[in-house]
Amino acid sequence: MHRAHNKFKDIYKLRKKCFTLLMTGVIVSLSVLTGGCGRGSTEGEDEKFENFTNALFCRETASNTISLHYSLKDPEAYGIEEQPVTFGIFDTDSARTEAALENTQKALEQFEQRDLNVQNQVTYDVLEYYLKEAEKSADYILYEEPLALVGGVQTQLPVVLSEYQFYDRDDVDTYLALLETTGEYFDSLITFERAKSQAGLFMADYTAETVIEQCRAFLDMGDGNYLYSTFADRIRGVEELTEKEKSDYIQDNALVVSDNIIPAYEKLTAEIEKLKGTGQNEKGLAGLPQGKEYYELAVRQSTGSDRSVEEMKDLTRRQISDDLTAMEQVLGITAEEAQETAKEMGENNAELILNELEQGISGTFPEAPDTTLEVKYVPEEMEEHLSPAFYMIPAIDNTNENVIYINRAHMNDDLTLFTTLAHEGYPGHLYQTIYYESTDPDPLRSIFSFGGYVEGWATYAEMGSYYLMPLSKEQATLLQKNNSIILGLYTLADIGIHYEGWTRMDTVAFFSNYGITDTDTVERIYELIIGSPGNYLKYYIGYVEFLELKKDWISEKGEEFSQKEFHEAVLKVGPAPFDIVEDYMWEM
Repeated sequence: MHRAHNKFKDIYKLRKKCFTLLMTGVIVSLSVLTGGCGRGSTEGEDEKFENFTNALFCRETASNTISLHYSLKDPEAYGIEEQPVTFGIFDTDSARTEAALENTQKALEQFEQRDLNVQNQVTYDVLEYYLKEAEKSADYILYEEPLALVGGVQTQLPVVLSEYQFYDRDDVDTYLALLETTGEYFDSLITFERAKSQAGLFMADYTAETVIEQCRAFLDMGDGNYLYSTFADRIRGVEELTEKEKSDYIQDNALVVSDNIIPAYEKLTAEIEKLKGTGQNEKGLAGLPQGKEYYELAVRQSTGSDRSVEEMKDLTRRQISDDLTAMEQVLGITAEEAQETAKEMGENNAELILNELEQGISGTFPEAPDTTLEVKYVPEEMEEHLSPAFYMIPAIDNTNENVIYINRAHMNDDLTLFTTLAHEGYPGHLYQTIYYESTDPDPLRSIFSFGGYVEGWATYAEMGSYYLMPLSKEQATLLQKNNSIILGLYTLADIGIHYEGWTRMDTVAFFSNYGITDTDTVERIYELIIGSPGNYLKYYIGYVEFLELKKDWISEKGEEFSQKEFHEAVLKVGPAPFDIVEDYMWEM
């Protein structure tokens, strides 16, 4: 097995719903709604239900400007008129959340689920699940961490803003108006962090220091900040503007960034510095009151698995054991030799690799619609603080425009680039997204976040990509199982740190048992897991749940088993908890 992992590998999809009104991720503005949005009034139970879900979709999507712009290219086509320009706020009022959830649940109960068609039955079950889980989360609002080391506001906001598309003049005006509200948004974030501090739930000092470093890395870009350059690039494509207007807008943006974004980051940095030292827990969530209970809840929601934490741990150990057995059965070659072969593939062009992957999966995955894709690269100044890669989800009415970001500092060799692009592109995030949208799902489904399904699928895709390389089956097996085992070890460490209360030394001892003995590397892993509880479980447990679904499919189909049919079935169900996927994959 590979003896060390030099970088904390966390390839993730950048959600277009990064900034919700509440950090619990619940639907905060839902109530008993009728009409006023979406498809209009019709008769029949299915039509009434779809009117209801469309009203929910429109109300939630319009709750903040980022959500609206990233969800829909043409909001007016969905009946959404002009909305206030806002990022939303971070709120600690659980009572308000619970009231909204209760109203929505009562509205949902007006429909008889069994009278709906299959697609609407899935949507009903997904919405009901989400509402129930959100209600459970309401009591743990202050356990959420908007400044997570992986995917926190401090690193994601600039990327989201830099990808804010300008379709016309109004988009530019809205964008600049939005930037002017950054101070208010960050003030609500600071208030939220102060409330965490007062409740004894503020982050550990070393986590706070990393957050501060991430903020300073953004500030240190100075005049080279990519919020200047990307704005200029985007506005050049707005055809209705004259060259003089474009030049004026570029100057307006520079002023707004310097007068609003920069001061907001400076204030956030100073406030986190002041709060540093108020955290009462230097270990994982297990060190907090009700921390274990919160971890159980958070992990169940993020993975979409109905297994207990102990059951997830057992599942992980069984998969690691199976992977080790598979590695032992490959004779005459070592993992190191396989890695050297993969590193010499001689292909480091991202576009060519994505084309190879798209062609390579044609026999085992259903055909996806044609689309366009642009590969971009993380600014050098932010490479240290952003993930190896991420995929920007397109608006549901504009899935032909896709972007994958690559962090070149993490692309150590051709092997890493190839598997990363499989995770983010084909047959990973990009493929799964555009395929599912081609099935014309209920728009409401797009607002839910089921990390276990989404990241589990991308990890499943990544693992399968080893067998698409110019390697022998034995070499591919060794490399794939090695990667799976390492991810499994990180998952066990996440559980150990946050559920069982492991210390740094416990974590070092755990990894040393598997030949990973670089203490500095393990300590970095420990601190990053502390800063993003449950993050690895989305990837690994989600991945293994897909393997479990495939086992069930093979058992049921026997000699008639088809990879393509299995993939089509789970993809058509779409992002959902795994028990719902299991229930409906046979009907798709």
